[in-house]
Amino acid sequence: MGIFDFLTGEFIDVIQWTDDTSDTLVWRFEREGHEIKYGAKLTVREGQAAVFVHEGQLADVFSPGLYLLETNNMPVMTTLQHWHHGFQSPFKSEIYFVNTTRFQDLKWGTKNPVICRDPEFGPVRLRAFGTYEVRVTDPAKFMTEIVGTDGEFTMDEISFQIRNIIVAQFSAAIAASGIPVLDMAANTPDLGKLLAAKIAPSIAEYGLVLPNLYIENISLPPAVEAALDKRTSMGLAGDLGKFTQYSAAEAMTAAAANPGGSGGMGAGLGAGMGIAMAGRMMGDQGPWGAVPAAAPAAAPPPPPVEKVWHIAVNGKTSGPFSRAELGRKAEAGELSRDTHVWTVGLDGWKTAGELDELAQLFTILPPPPPTAKPAPKT
Repeated sequence: MGIFDFLTGEFIDVIQWTDDTSDTLVWRFEREGHEIKYGAKLTVREGQAAVFVHEGQLADVFSPGLYLLETNNMPVMTTLQHWHHGFQSPFKSEIYFVNTTRFQDLKWGTKNPVICRDPEFGPVRLRAFGTYEVRVTDPAKFMTEIVGTDGEFTMDEISFQIRNIIVAQFSAAIAASGIPVLDMAANTPDLGKLLAAKIAPSIAEYGLVLPNLYIENISLPPAVEAALDKRTSMGLAGDLGKFTQYSAAEAMTAAAANPGGSGGMGAGLGAGMGIAMAGRMMGDQGPWGAVPAAAPAAAPPPPPVEKVWHIAVNGKTSGPFSRAELGRKAEAGELSRDTHVWTVGLDGWKTAGELDELAQLFTILPPPPPTAKPAPKT
């Protein structure tokens, strides 16, 4: 090999990066002390951008394509170096490859509960978690604001900061949305879009964008969830007296099916409960028509839980209101058949005229007063 071939081999002729990782955002092309040959080939693949840094200054940025590093396609470098026409000498420069593809399935979540005011339950604490996607849209700004001189910058180094921005904006978005807690599960796609729009300006300062942000779950504290489950169970039970009789009949059937259990206690218990149930069915009379001694009166069941209603007018909700309050609003003309209402158990907002229990409010209004009869002529 001649001396000319040796000198030529000292300079880098092909510059490229093949990413074999799943979390690398920026990778610095390692020169190992070799200079870059003027006219070298630069290969930038799809999903990449190449950023040249010359003597600490950000120079040219190359999008996907094949380039010959010459004065005609390196305008910033040419200005910094004061290159003249016909320049052929090698030069030194740091080259960073930036990954511009989407990084998917990144996790976010609230470390501490977020306090917001619910129109039905009052102040509540919420937790939420989900996933998001991030992509570099401005390689030069990303290099200047975030990477600096890091030779291999990974997604883990910035994901913590993005999570903090998401959680901070989530608190503000939930507080300003006005959506009831019970309706949030049906509105998570809209909440995700609202949250992404609020985060976009802060992320853009880093040269990033969030193509998608998903809210997978919004949950209440365990004590509140237990109270909601109890309230739902009471609604499903309906008439508590009939529910108690049904439970006693089920216990009697189970005891009769296992007469030998616990030394015959099951059979005795089943017989006793059967006699008690029979007495109730016969109007509390004895087997020969005799009226037994008066038993102490059982305590009345708790009063049924009254439904409360919410009203939506021009995109704003109000309530909760009892049925009596809705009747007064109907009399005052503040509630019509076309007004949207909602209560626990409905799958969405309905007009008052669609619901039988509210449609009656518009049929009991008094008719118009009769017209006065003319006075008789004298």
